[in-house]
Amino acid sequence: MAITKTDFVNYTRCRRYVALEDLKKEKLDADITYKEYKLQERENEIEEILHSMVEEDENGEEIDHTVSINRQLEAMMPYYKRVELEAGKLAARMFPGETIYAEKTSDQVSFDFEEKGIRYVCYVDIYNETEDAINIIEVKATTSKKYEELTAGLKKMGGEKYPIFLKKGNIFYLKGELPDYPLESEMTIENYDAKRQKLFDRYGIGKYTHDLAVQRMIIEGEYKENPKGQKKEIHYFLAVLNSKYIFDGTYKDTEPVYNTDEDGNELIAFFQMDGITKEYQKYILAEKEALERALLDLDVSPTPLGPYCGMKTYNVCKFFKPLCGKCIPEKNSSLNYLNNGQGFLREDGTRIKGLELINEGYINLLDVPESWITRKNHQIQRECTKTHEVYVNRKKISAALADIKYPIYHFDFETMPCPVPRFKGEWPYIQSPFEFSLHIERAPGVCDKQKDNVIFLAETMNDEREELIKLMLKHMDPDKGTLFAQNVSFEKSRIKELAKMFPEYREPLLKLRDRGYDLLWLVNNNKELYKSLGFEGEDVDTMNYYNYQLSGSFSIKKTLPVFSDLSYKNLVVKNGTEAIVEYANYNNMSKEELALKKEALRIYCQQDTWAMVEILKALRSLVEEETVK
Repeated sequence: MAITKTDFVNYTRCRRYVALEDLKKEKLDADITYKEYKLQERENEIEEILHSMVEEDENGEEIDHTVSINRQLEAMMPYYKRVELEAGKLAARMFPGETIYAEKTSDQVSFDFEEKGIRYVCYVDIYNETEDAINIIEVKATTSKKYEELTAGLKKMGGEKYPIFLKKGNIFYLKGELPDYPLESEMTIENYDAKRQKLFDRYGIGKYTHDLAVQRMIIEGEYKENPKGQKKEIHYFLAVLNSKYIFDGTYKDTEPVYNTDEDGNELIAFFQMDGITKEYQKYILAEKEALERALLDLDVSPTPLGPYCGMKTYNVCKFFKPLCGKCIPEKNSSLNYLNNGQGFLREDGTRIKGLELINEGYINLLDVPESWITRKNHQIQRECTKTHEVYVNRKKISAALADIKYPIYHFDFETMPCPVPRFKGEWPYIQSPFEFSLHIERAPGVCDKQKDNVIFLAETMNDEREELIKLMLKHMDPDKGTLFAQNVSFEKSRIKELAKMFPEYREPLLKLRDRGYDLLWLVNNNKELYKSLGFEGEDVDTMNYYNYQLSGSFSIKKTLPVFSDLSYKNLVVKNGTEAIVEYANYNNMSKEELALKKEALRIYCQQDTWAMVEILKALRSLVEEETVK
């Protein structure tokens, strides 16, 4: 049988995955042609590209993958293919010798070797060969930020921190692998190694280095199988989007031209991973041996849940929800305790958290022993779930309501996190606004759903950001009132970015940003706010409201049903991900379909801001009930 690089990554998640793929003996013995392999690997690549659409998303909304895969592919594929194209073009300029890259997988360089009846195969995004060396470059539509933020210092806590990568030209190298670099003047070897070790976490930041290391295993396997093969030194690189790159707005035939920016940054950054991928081989070898055993055993019996399941990530195992994780209830599971990254402290002094709870039989929220529940918020959650009674701190909500200045600008952006910047001043994965909804509440309860609503929606895929800014400032006074949103930090960040890119509007935009107020401060909490309002002690640390139906989440999709009859279920566009896809598909629609989808986008965005009006109204009613009593 043949196992592609992507197969290897999936099959080595856990023993059970291979058996669930139904790899019967006849399939194990079957040959796979290169043509078939290319088709299979291309399908895997498409799936990865589609999932990576939400990798950098900071919107805070629950991810919903109900949108048709074909429509996502149609809309987003050009942008992700552009990343590969730009990486190939830049590599050809940076590296001497011959560079091979292609949009079609079938035209890319392939490697393979056979061992124990299994043929391992991979293709290379960018293959570069010089007189002395071969450069293997894997392109990933992620950003350099996660790697550049790996820092260490001379102390474990406090003190100045330095990045563990050093940039030379447009290539980043690990400092500990550079000859004569004075590493110990910046950080201890222990602290450096601790941060470097993160690159071996295949279910975290190390997932792309793991991918590249599997590729190295296959490439070295081919040369080992063919001793007369290539003897040149081989280097391994990740090519990713440069998070510091700023697009200068140059276009040719309506297409962006990604020149070197004014600070010398290229759109693509290269990270040399020679040492990491070499050291990774001992882990890859262990995975390969475990895979070979799994292929022989095809043991379908359950395995413990763990990080390899990818729960609540774009890379969730396809068997998790329908099979392995089906015992986890959708609401009020033991995983739904709020802000519970540290887990629970057991009587024996050990901690238990995440999927360990499920593995040990603590499935439901109420299954967790009461003696482990020491935080006030968790105690409130538990009691509300047990009794179905609602917890309300009316004094805090009343004080926060009184603190809000009118008019209230209920505001919500819809944005597109495009991997490549589209407009002047943007950078990779910027959340570029293409729509907003605004409901203006001029006095408590004085707001009409239609008459007091303002919506901006981009009419085209062209740059309409200035028109968006003008309409914002026309209807929102930066010198009075309150910018109100659920997860207001998102809206404030977008406004700050617009102020940077459009300096002529900087002053009013930043004034508006500074008037931000979060709906969650009323429903959940904000310690600094309530301290400033005179609260102290336990009140400062405790949420203001909880209903068991929230199931540990204060997202607008969870809070809205608790406070009103509004619903997103019957909308054509139901969530932020669907909104992105509809906007990205503008140029793929007929005139009639485009008109319908634009109206659906307006209705969806309007619902987001009207939902805040309704929730605020319900919170006032809660406070008034106490006053009447």
